[in-house]
Amino acid sequence: MNIYTLDSEEAFVQTAAGLITALVTSRPRAKLGLATGSTPVGLYAKLVDMHRQGLVSFAGVTTYNLDEYVGLPEQHSESYRTFMNEKLFKHVDISLDQTHVPNGNAADLEQECLRYDRMLEENGPVDLQLLGIGHNGHIGFNEPGNHLIGGTHVVPLKEETRVANARFFDSLDEVPTHAITMGAATIMKSRQILLLIRGADKAEIARQALTGPITTDCPASLLQCHPNVVVLLDEGAGRYFR
Repeated sequence: MNIYTLDSEEAFVQTAAGLITALVTSRPRAKLGLATGSTPVGLYAKLVDMHRQGLVSFAGVTTYNLDEYVGLPEQHSESYRTFMNEKLFKHVDISLDQTHVPNGNAADLEQECLRYDRMLEENGPVDLQLLGIGHNGHIGFNEPGNHLIGGTHVVPLKEETRVANARFFDSLDEVPTHAITMGAATIMKSRQILLLIRGADKAEIARQALTGPITTDCPASLLQCHPNVVVLLDEGAGRYFR
C-alpha cells in the first residue's frame, strides 16, 4: 500500500488524474471502476479539463460504477447515473453505452445484482477501481457489520450514511434507505485500487482503515490485503501520515 499526503487541492486532484490518464494512455481500452460523492468531484473536473486540452481520450474506455440508490429515478438530480453523466461522461469522448451503473429501479433487484456481477466477471477485471471512504469505514455501500457480502447486492443504508448524504437532498426523509453496491470481493478483484480521502473529519477513519486491524467493522481495512493500492490523502485527512 502506497500512501501519499498532498498539501494542496491542486496536487491532490492532479496526482489522482495523472494516475488515471497514465493508465488510459497506456491502455486505451482500460476498464475503470468509478465512484460518486463529493470526494472525486475535483478529480472528474480535472479529467474533463485534460480531455479538452487533448491530453487524454476516453473513447475506448469502459466504466463500471460502484453503486446506485434503490428507488431513485435515473433522471433524479441525485441519482448516481445523473451524477456521472453531469460530472464526467457528457464532457468527454466516451459513449454512454460503455458506461455502466447498477439499475436501482430494476423490477427484480436480485436479478439485477446477478446481471451486474456476470458483466463484471465476463469483462473484468477492472484495471483501476476508484474508491472513497465513508465516516464509518464503508467502501461503496459495503457497510460495517459482522460479515461482508462478496458480490453485488442490495444493502440497507446505515443511519449515519443516510445522514451524511442528506446534504445532497432537501431532507433526510428524501434520502433512499437502500442501495445496490458492488461487493467487497468484486472490489478486491481490481488490478489496482485508488483510494481518495479528503477532509480532517476523515483523518481518524483513515488511520483505522490503513493501519488498524483488518475487520468487517471497518470494511475499508480489507484494502490492506490488496497488492496494489494507492492512497491519496489531503492535508486534513492525512494528519496521522505526515
